[in-house]
Amino acid sequence: MFFFDPTFMLLIPAFILAIYAQSKVKNTFARYSKVRALGGYTGEQVSRALLDMRGLGDVKVEPVKGRLTDHYDPRKRVLRLSESVYDSDSVAALGVAAHETGHALQHADNYGPLTLRSSLVPVVGFGSNAALPLFFIGFLFANSIGWLMDVGIIFFTGAVALSLITLPVEFNASSRAMLLLKEGGYLNEQEIPHARAVLNAAAWTYVAAVTMAISQLVRMLILRGMRN
Repeated sequence: MFFFDPTFMLLIPAFILAIYAQSKVKNTFARYSKVRALGGYTGEQVSRALLDMRGLGDVKVEPVKGRLTDHYDPRKRVLRLSESVYDSDSVAALGVAAHETGHALQHADNYGPLTLRSSLVPVVGFGSNAALPLFFIGFLFANSIGWLMDVGIIFFTGAVALSLITLPVEFNASSRAMLLLKEGGYLNEQEIPHARAVLNAAAWTYVAAVTMAISQLVRMLILRGMRN
């Protein structure tokens, strides 16, 4: 069965990296969630103040259920902070809140990679979900509908591109976050490295996602060659 083909070994390093990344971000966030920022500001207060400072009073800041479910919605212009960030005054919470605020500022500045990612999401979203099923259907029935493998590869290439574009978006948001926290005086010199550690840990999840996507694409190309 193709599920157990040798090319699956290509995904093992990516799986290991993904597990490491998830563990690292979870443990780092938990560690610095116990460290209260001396300024006493909550994640919601920091985001609100930073947005207002940039004239983005129309961007709402709302709580959202879940853990590390923080995100900025550019369509509705809403910044949503998870329960462990919204009301928390921890160093970890302020780092995450500032990071998501960085996305709102990117949107306001028409930051190129964010604009490109937002335009690709609706198109790539469908294609990435259909890519693997189409590819393996084509793989199984290569003699009659083998062309579906090529369609699957094309669709999955879009998913890889989206993952790659996400990297500069996330890294830039983190850079903005650290600058905002420092310049605004929300964290002192001793607290800044702690917040940076949280954001650096989160960055590993995006690196892992890119690694997994590229590994899967390489696997698909190898399997496609085996059917020639």
